[in-house]
Amino acid sequence: MADQSFNITDNRTGKSYTLPVHDGTIRAMDLRPIKADPEEFGTMTYDPAFLNTASCRSAITYIDGDRGILRYRGYPIEELAEKCSFMEVAYLLLNGELPTQIELDQWITEIKSHTMIHETTKHFLQGFRYNAHPMTMFISTVAALSSVYPECKHVLDPTIRRREIVRLIAKVPTIAAYCYRHQLGYPYVYPDNDLSYAENFMNMLWRMAEPKFLANPVLARALDILFILHADHEQNCSTNVMRCVGSSQADPYVSLSAAAAALSGPLHGGANEEVLRMLDEIGTVDNVKPYVDKVKSGHTKLMGFGHRVYKNYDPRARIIKWTANQVFEVTGRNRKIDVALALEKIALEDEYFVKRKLYPNVDFYSGIIYEAMGFEPSIFTVLFAIPRTVGWLAQWQEMITDPEQKISRPRQLYIGHAERHVPTLAERSVPATAIAMS
Repeated sequence: MADQSFNITDNRTGKSYTLPVHDGTIRAMDLRPIKADPEEFGTMTYDPAFLNTASCRSAITYIDGDRGILRYRGYPIEELAEKCSFMEVAYLLLNGELPTQIELDQWITEIKSHTMIHETTKHFLQGFRYNAHPMTMFISTVAALSSVYPECKHVLDPTIRRREIVRLIAKVPTIAAYCYRHQLGYPYVYPDNDLSYAENFMNMLWRMAEPKFLANPVLARALDILFILHADHEQNCSTNVMRCVGSSQADPYVSLSAAAAALSGPLHGGANEEVLRMLDEIGTVDNVKPYVDKVKSGHTKLMGFGHRVYKNYDPRARIIKWTANQVFEVTGRNRKIDVALALEKIALEDEYFVKRKLYPNVDFYSGIIYEAMGFEPSIFTVLFAIPRTVGWLAQWQEMITDPEQKISRPRQLYIGHAERHVPTLAERSVPATAIAMS
């Protein structure tokens, strides 16, 4: 077997260094001894936005962006979406293996025993303005649970850690539904634990005066599939935040709230809402080509295409496209799908997009399905946060129990002034920038 190491020669000093290779990577700290002067700090890597830096070792999610592969704990996402429920996938992500029937029944019972939220938390929600955005309410309310369950701060206790994980998975649909109904001015609906995870969420969203809410099974299964697809996605922006905040041993509620805040941005969880805006702007199939020409000329952006990791068709987009057809058989065809399909066809054939590997991602079709099912765009990102809670918690738990992990603290390259001394007020000149601003 070939020697698993790199030899690096520092041309400034002529010294050579041997750096071991582990799992196809070198450790950044192995570069520290490379320095031109003994008084220097040592060599660092510079990688804005973590384009080529692994911050952790993880056994949860595998992505091969060039081949369009996504696996949870080794299982292809396509098989999980076809054969499993979201509760099975949640168990898998957190525990490493799919549950047996007995384990699944116990897991579901455990989750259902924590779906209610404290009445004081309802009062907390009622303090928001009538037009507060559901995602803002969700972020704040999840963080507030830290004060409801003060024992959650003992993050190194595995028993407490598991209980808080169960509480969060159980309560986020309740919080999400209450945030949505608050915006509409509707009374809150208590959880119905006779229903499945997805059905219960739909019950809390849409039940009105009927004695029992019965979700359409096709729509409930579609929502369950969407939850599976969104459950985890390796070290994305919000997961990185979950790990980063959690690395300080902050409790899971405030850590997850921070992750949800990262998710709320239009470049992350808010992207599917941006896709709908784009499709509304295009309007009809006849306007697709002129819009594409505007994209190619740099006058606008193509939302829902391209991905930091995937340089192939996002495997989740294929599943969502299939799911959309099942949903439309119940709800009727969303007119936006025709515009989306025409846009996808051009993008997949046009050399401009093919050369740049801009393929549809998970956000391209998810918003269309959510809209067809009756969800308002304001809740799209909250819908994303419900299943991603499982992934965030799985990643947080893995980070907490990883002996290599310490509090996150990136380095920087300082590019400011060298040392200088403070002049008196009389000695200070007015900066040119200040003159220009005045």
